[in-house]
Amino acid sequence: MGFHTFDPGQADRLDDESRFRFCSREELLQHLPREGTVLDLGSGTGFYTDEVAPFVERVIALDVQPAMHDLYRENGIPDNVDPVTAEAERLPFQDGTVNGSFSTMTFHESTTDAALRDLRRVLAPGGSFVVVDWSAAGNGEGGPPLSERFDADAARSLLEDAGFTVESAAERSETFAVVARC
Repeated sequence: MGFHTFDPGQADRLDDESRFRFCSREELLQHLPREGTVLDLGSGTGFYTDEVAPFVERVIALDVQPAMHDLYRENGIPDNVDPVTAEAERLPFQDGTVNGSFSTMTFHESTTDAALRDLRRVLAPGGSFVVVDWSAAGNGEGGPPLSERFDADAARSLLEDAGFTVESAAERSETFAVVARC
């Protein structure tokens, strides 16, 4: 699968509230711990990070592009959010130190076996990982080309192969949602 990163020149699209039709704050929060550290993989400009931050102890906003963190800083970063620039395959955290993680519309951008194994390494036992992303089974009206997407079954297989237990995996009209635990 050919990976890409989101064009920072189009970042204003990441702050569009119409994104809530694909994933809500409540959908994420129901599976994330309130205590400890939550990792937002592919945080971009912080749209979902800001939604989760008031309800959890600490959020790490991880993005591969420093430009995204620059844009996030311009908008103001909550006190309990730490922006970190890093590759998903080399997370700069100690083993078992992250209590939960989520990825909204970015699973297709960086998911590899190595990235999932590294996420599994940093998640604490019982830690959750919530994924909502564009589905290869969708109609392609929004998001990346269908050829760059996974579907729920492919995401489930990748997560299970990396040692996660998948609690739920569902196809929706344009996206899929998966909840997994360590």
